[in-house]
Amino acid sequence: MRKRAGWIRLAAAISSGLLVAGLFPPFNAVGLAWVALVPLLPGLWSLEGKRAGWKGFGLGWLAGSVSSGVQFSWMAVVSPLAAVLLPLYLGCFWGLFGAFAATLGNPWHQRHATTPDPHPHPHPHPHPHSHPHPQATRRQRLLAGDSTAVPSAAGVSLRTAFCHGAVWAGLEWLRSWLFTGFGWNGLGVAFHETLVMAQAADLLGVTGLALLLVFVQAVMVQVGHRLLQSAADGKRRPRWDFALAILLVGLVAGYGFVRITTEGQRKSVRLKALLVQLDIPQDAARMLWDDLTIHRAYEEETLTALAALSQANEDILHNAMRDADEGQITLRWPDWVIWPESALQGRILRTADGGWGTWQENLDTLAQIRTAGAFSLIFGVTELDAEPKGEALIAKPGGRMFNSLAVMSPRDELQTFRKHHLVIFGETIPLVDSLPFLKNIYEHEAGAEYGGSFTSGDSFEPLSLTIGPRTVGVIPSVCFEDSVPRLPRQFVRPGPQVLVNVTNDGWFKHSAAAAQHFANARFRAIELRRPMLRCANTGVSAAVNSSGSTAHPDTAAPQVLADAAGSHFTRGSLLTELNVPLEPAVTLYALIGDAGIILLALCGLAIPLLTRPRLPRPSPNTQ
Repeated sequence: MRKRAGWIRLAAAISSGLLVAGLFPPFNAVGLAWVALVPLLPGLWSLEGKRAGWKGFGLGWLAGSVSSGVQFSWMAVVSPLAAVLLPLYLGCFWGLFGAFAATLGNPWHQRHATTPDPHPHPHPHPHPHSHPHPQATRRQRLLAGDSTAVPSAAGVSLRTAFCHGAVWAGLEWLRSWLFTGFGWNGLGVAFHETLVMAQAADLLGVTGLALLLVFVQAVMVQVGHRLLQSAADGKRRPRWDFALAILLVGLVAGYGFVRITTEGQRKSVRLKALLVQLDIPQDAARMLWDDLTIHRAYEEETLTALAALSQANEDILHNAMRDADEGQITLRWPDWVIWPESALQGRILRTADGGWGTWQENLDTLAQIRTAGAFSLIFGVTELDAEPKGEALIAKPGGRMFNSLAVMSPRDELQTFRKHHLVIFGETIPLVDSLPFLKNIYEHEAGAEYGGSFTSGDSFEPLSLTIGPRTVGVIPSVCFEDSVPRLPRQFVRPGPQVLVNVTNDGWFKHSAAAAQHFANARFRAIELRRPMLRCANTGVSAAVNSSGSTAHPDTAAPQVLADAAGSHFTRGSLLTELNVPLEPAVTLYALIGDAGIILLALCGLAIPLLTRPRLPRPSPNTQ
């Protein structure tokens, strides 16, 4: 019987792992978010004995490894070794949750029973003086056998559900921070297309939504357990905890409706941005087009799009004059043109005093683009420390190298943002000078020569751009930085701001990586209530408003660069439009960041410790 129960628990753990994996691209089965952990929780809570903690860790680790293995199988495109090791590592966080659920947080083995009386009363009824005083502590009442000291089943259910949700959320935060962090695909990301539920991310971040999901499922399992007990013994048991859980879900949905409505009513300025992507094929870090082909492709795609817009504007003006239309005429021309990460293959040189220069191939491409008209250009590029040599600039010997986002105004004034969060074994190799074999591992896995590590940037000052006569702030990010909530939060300032991300998920070819990246990234717009523009080599290139929606503000059409079949793996351009709030909301998450989740996680650990009755040890004289 015990062996059979063990197999059932293993099946439950694997089932939960697979169900959680189904929440994210390419599956997007959001309905599973409310039941994905239901198989796992009874398996953890039914564990008993001294090794329950280790067994709980093992079950949780198995579920997490299976789930992560399915979710991040695209890692094998670059590194089969990483596709194995990453899930095994991420499974450890599920394992810690399993150990907590099986021991400290376990609601099915709470020790509310009292120790036997070493001197039992000979009569079947307790002595009248044995009843506890009304002012006795809960512990004293428990020892006296007073059942009123035991919390109600529904009360225990709610407390247990909160603690489990808080601990799960705390572990999601921990994995997003530990060893530089990997926070992709927390449970709350399941709501990336369910915007009514996603709006609450502006309170505690997207991790707060995970707390809600675990809370509801923990209540569901406990209510189901009580229903089975009632069916067995005929006793009616309370279910008001389930009603409160449903009420909480309704409140979160109601909050979402209010926030979406409020954001749509803010006074704003209209931003038009042209996104350009080429879908350049890659073999790990190595692009399969040469530099000249890449530059000419950006020139061609951008100039073709701008020429089409120019012709459309001429048609609009011609029709307006022909029809004597005295109404307001809206022309379609970008304020900004955006290219992805590492778009220009030549380097930018920057001196300590802000002077700059660049490779000739960059100058040629920029000169071609400038012939089309006036707009600000945003693009990804490698930036080097430089120093003057005569009238020219040269790369500084031993200088630093940065993965940067560059912003060039219509007057060719240059600003750059240097990426903060570097990818280990992608952009930097720790201890590579002391352990040179790490360079060999990189070259084998990436298929490219190791050219040295990038240096992390250190500025958290927003960049400045214009929309017509108005200046707005840009919250910049490169690559997967838009999936790290704590980074863009540090750029938040009063006044109009736009999140801008340039990235290249082409490392992972036409896999689910890009769609997962976008699903995680769009929560930054909700958490900070700033609209977002993303431009990627292989997609997802899109515009996202401050409610997390890609809908055009006038037509409601999705603003995602895709081909006729709906695939974002395409070459092309897209003119997007966003309303940028002039006085954006100040969110709770922008104010406190991850401190709220950390505090709740600590409470989730402390409450079981503080509420467990501490029974006295037997007296040495007790026989």
